[in-house]
Amino acid sequence: MMSPFQIKSEFEPCGDQPSAIMTLSKNILDGIKHQTLLGVTGSGKTFSVANVIQNIQKPTLVLAHNKTLAAQLYEEFKSFFPDNAVEYFVSYYDYYQPEAYIPTSNTYIEKDLSINSTIERLRMSATASLLSKRKDVIVVSSVSCIYGMGSPLEYAKNAHTITLGLSVSRQKLLSILVGMNYSRVESELTQSKFRVRGDIVDIFPSYTQYFLRIHFWGDEIERIESFDAETQIHISTFDSFRLFPATLFVCSEEVLHRAVRSIEDDLSEQVRIFNSQGKSQEARRIKERTELDIEMIKEIGHCSGIENYSRYLDNRKSGQRPFCLLDYFPKDYLMVIDESHVTVPQVHAMYGGDRSRKTTLVSYGFRLPSALDNRPLKFEEFETIQQQVIYVSATPAEYELQRSEGLFVEQIIRPTGLLDPVIEVHPCGNQVDDLLHRIQAVIKRNERVLVTTLTKKMAEELHGYMAKIGLRSQYIHSDVDTLDRVEILKNLRLGFFDILIGVNLLREGLDLPEVSLVAILDADKEGFLRSERSLTQTAGRASRNVNGKVIMYGDTVTKSMQKTIDETQRRRTLQINYNKQHNITPTPINKSTKGFFPISSEKDTPSNLVDFNIETPETETASTKPIDPKGSKKMIELLTRKMQKASKNLDYLTAAKIRDEIKKISH
Repeated sequence: MMSPFQIKSEFEPCGDQPSAIMTLSKNILDGIKHQTLLGVTGSGKTFSVANVIQNIQKPTLVLAHNKTLAAQLYEEFKSFFPDNAVEYFVSYYDYYQPEAYIPTSNTYIEKDLSINSTIERLRMSATASLLSKRKDVIVVSSVSCIYGMGSPLEYAKNAHTITLGLSVSRQKLLSILVGMNYSRVESELTQSKFRVRGDIVDIFPSYTQYFLRIHFWGDEIERIESFDAETQIHISTFDSFRLFPATLFVCSEEVLHRAVRSIEDDLSEQVRIFNSQGKSQEARRIKERTELDIEMIKEIGHCSGIENYSRYLDNRKSGQRPFCLLDYFPKDYLMVIDESHVTVPQVHAMYGGDRSRKTTLVSYGFRLPSALDNRPLKFEEFETIQQQVIYVSATPAEYELQRSEGLFVEQIIRPTGLLDPVIEVHPCGNQVDDLLHRIQAVIKRNERVLVTTLTKKMAEELHGYMAKIGLRSQYIHSDVDTLDRVEILKNLRLGFFDILIGVNLLREGLDLPEVSLVAILDADKEGFLRSERSLTQTAGRASRNVNGKVIMYGDTVTKSMQKTIDETQRRRTLQINYNKQHNITPTPINKSTKGFFPISSEKDTPSNLVDFNIETPETETASTKPIDPKGSKKMIELLTRKMQKASKNLDYLTAAKIRDEIKKISH
């Protein structure tokens, strides 16, 4: 049942949130296409966006640049809108090795994947909500939303409404279910399956956590009920239920026959082209591989890699863009691009890499040219599908500001009253000695320090020097495994060490309230790592502590340094004045170390997305245990099961760490 967007929260907008919410909402209702929410770290940008959604009452797509951030946003929006359809749409692969060919070594890499059934259900739930004509839908998605998927028209056309009192034979209903890609089972009922028991048909939709029970009286539907799949407890009774297909790629027999004819025609043409070029091996290869796929499609309506034939199934022309999640939204929808300075470039880069890999496959006879049309959107196509957009970032890039035509809304005041950090500039001469002196004062207050260097080698050498003089430090850079980084960050917060040294990895995504000092070594070396945006993001790591301070070491003040200093001081002045006017005392943030994303219900939401309950340094971990060569196979099997379990729970970081352990054992 559809409800209007209604926030359920103990908090009310405060600071400059009310002004930002009002301006953003008014601009959308006035038809403004693009605008930017420029909000400092910790200012409650997500809460402001939630209030905007409540004001405008439009279906909304929230786009994030990775699964973990998407999961965090999903959980936040789900807590704000418990009575509305908040959905999660990311890539459903626990593991994915794309099909590829490396000509230099004549190596063909077959596609290998493992699908996460929970994420698959959440994806299907998102499309079902959008096509059910609900207006109260928020879909939080990674950039996978720009990848090709089945036609929303075909998907909706193959949906069927089951109504109380409907005159339909049981056999006819079973035939309809098979046509919707549901499979019949005799015992355990799982998603996308149905079961028959006399005059009762149980159906487990692909997008729910309950199954339907259809009661027949002769050729009439007498009762429609839903039951919890785990407990078998009765949930509800329906007068009607709209059932969507089990998969997004669902086609009628007529469409399949038409597609097969087109594939056969294109195969003949591609074989002719290869033969005319003297490429007999490629001609033989494409003929054998495609004919096998055609036989599979004729027999069971499906084949491995059928997405490479999606152009035929969708009846698209060569070069025409594929359907994607954005096509499932109504015309009047809102797009929110979170961390836009990172997300927009990522969307921009998706097409090129995919095109390069598939061009090689086509050139060497592994795929028909139609495979090139199974792709992510080009960036200009992505722009065309957009309706109204809010870019959200503390440091928006030129693209967002240009698209917004200078229309940006600032959110500078933090609900906690915390200020932007004080920034000081000190000369590079003796910068390490000066830093060590300042670190001592921070440690005495039981607070933490972040130090940014220009290179990995500098980070490691500085860590080694600090260890020699008795300071507890650790370094972090791109060579450190993902899960090890998480463990390092947790141990910093818990006080197992006091100083974290890194390179550009310290710019974004770190939420460390215990950090009161950020030191930027060689800040005057202008470049990517010392640009205005990088310096601003780095400085922001000290904004969650009441004693926040940033020290830039440089013999000159570059333009980037000066802009960062001026902007930080401007924000700080506004924050101080606001606190004085409203008699607010800055309050430290007390953030749990158990996890970034507390999950309210393991049953209907992703659980343990980032579990910080990782072993302490004193605890023996898998990487430190001696491995018996004879038992390595059993160890791999055990770790594989653990990896699959972590992936099923959407605990991607733990799964990634276990995968790294498996690789070490395998080699």
